[in-house]
Amino acid sequence: MEEAGRRLTALRAGPRGPQTAEEERYVVVLPTLDEREGLAKTLDELFSVGVGPGQILVVDGGSRDGTCLEAEKRGVRCIQQNGKGKADAVRTALRAVDADAVVIMDADYTYPAKYVPQLLAMLDRCDEAIGARARPEKGAQRAVFRLGNRLLTAWFNAVFGTRLTDVLSGMYAVRKEALEGIEEASRGFGIESEIAAHIASTGGEICETPIEYRRRVGRKKLGVRHGVLIALDMLRLSLRYNPAFLIFAVASLLTIPGFSIASWVAYEWIFLGVKHYVWGIIAIALIAGGTASATLAVLALYLKRMEIRLLRAVRGARTARGKATARRGDT
Repeated sequence: MEEAGRRLTALRAGPRGPQTAEEERYVVVLPTLDEREGLAKTLDELFSVGVGPGQILVVDGGSRDGTCLEAEKRGVRCIQQNGKGKADAVRTALRAVDADAVVIMDADYTYPAKYVPQLLAMLDRCDEAIGARARPEKGAQRAVFRLGNRLLTAWFNAVFGTRLTDVLSGMYAVRKEALEGIEEASRGFGIESEIAAHIASTGGEICETPIEYRRRVGRKKLGVRHGVLIALDMLRLSLRYNPAFLIFAVASLLTIPGFSIASWVAYEWIFLGVKHYVWGIIAIALIAGGTASATLAVLALYLKRMEIRLLRAVRGARTARGKATARRGDT
């Protein structure tokens, strides 16, 4: 615990030494909605690893159980969010804090605070560092949610050329400057995939580290309906950041009715001697159109990945030029 505290002190110390609460280099953001019990345990654990009350911001969505009072009695600032849902809570926090980096984590005690220093340290080489839920506690995550998370993460990796294992994790650190120009397209729990999509599409680097995941304290809020909404948000993100791929991927589904019709036409001709010329032409057209669309969808993916590689190369060149300029200035 003492070592974690020393690392956090180093992280918030700039070239002029330790900074004041207003000048902190990072802020831990806790979106809440009726999380009094879980918030109390989360805050106490954050304090135990060296995160001070001035480095924490609770963004509340209208709790009626005294969540804000629980934060304030521990000296932690609590503000009311604009809008509704987790996405608006995170956006409210990003507008409210003046820090180089933000750590976002759920306030239900599911994510261990001991990983805050590690996530912040990873921002030296990444624009976003995600705590991937590799070791969930028994009963902490239902099988349907694990399956849904894997499918959505696989879709995200395909569209954005990443190799993530848990894009929907509720604990991650991000450099604020990496979020400049984000379009704010998602709602609710889709904010995690929106942040990752923006960073990946602008040439940023996303890193992961495996973490534990505990059973939440308090009433569970996330249901299957929210998983469907996250999937819809991810489709919107795909349309926004790689529209060609999504359009051609949908068009490739024409092969399904095409092969169905072709099978029926072949059956009628072979076994009954009935020839359906028009339906045969329709089947061929559908199969050809779907196959061409699938080919174009794959091409769109490769073009997107080429774009991301070029953006990263440009960012790397700018960083190298900036460092070289700084070295010349020092001499």
